[in-house]
Amino acid sequence: MDSVNEILRLKPAIVIGSVPYKQETVAKLLEQPLNFLAMNPRTLADIENDIRLLGGITGKVAAAEKLARRMRAAFASLQKRTRKTKTSVRVYCEAWPNPRISSPPWVAELVQLAGGEMRVPAGEKVTEEQIAQSKPELIILAWAATGKKADPNQAYSVALWKDVPAIRNRRVHVISDELLNTPGPPLLRGAIELEKLLREINRRPER
Repeated sequence: MDSVNEILRLKPAIVIGSVPYKQETVAKLLEQPLNFLAMNPRTLADIENDIRLLGGITGKVAAAEKLARRMRAAFASLQKRTRKTKTSVRVYCEAWPNPRISSPPWVAELVQLAGGEMRVPAGEKVTEEQIAQSKPELIILAWAATGKKADPNQAYSVALWKDVPAIRNRRVHVISDELLNTPGPPLLRGAIELEKLLREINRRPER
């Protein structure tokens, strides 16, 4: 309840919540006499639409449109740079380790723009067997609300993954979670991080 009290002390005209929600906090907020807007984007297009929506609500229509266009242009530029890549790198991005949850659908889109491919369902609970069968050449850990504290050793210690290319070639990397899990401008930096890792893999032969 402490976080809710902190919000109430600010006397906001509106409270905006976006995924991932902390259900207990949202439930407490809904008990209060305030306006609450819940946002649940799934794709990059959804994120762009949400930026425009928030721009309209806050009276920043022009700024929101400028940001949406800047993000779209940056992603298009990324895709243009990676079109020359001959092969698509198999990638597994993880948003949470227990239970294992793959990164949101917009991350799968970023992976594709950067020259990779997520071969497990995005934004869902997945099994270690599913991940092993997808044979990722790169594993990205971006655990929600942990910053850069995800632990690659947890991936290296999974018995079912011992023959997975990403494990065999020591290609488990951490990307700070806000760069992939925040449905907004931080995704621009996250996309750049993904591109760097994928480009490095394309330069090195797989063992």
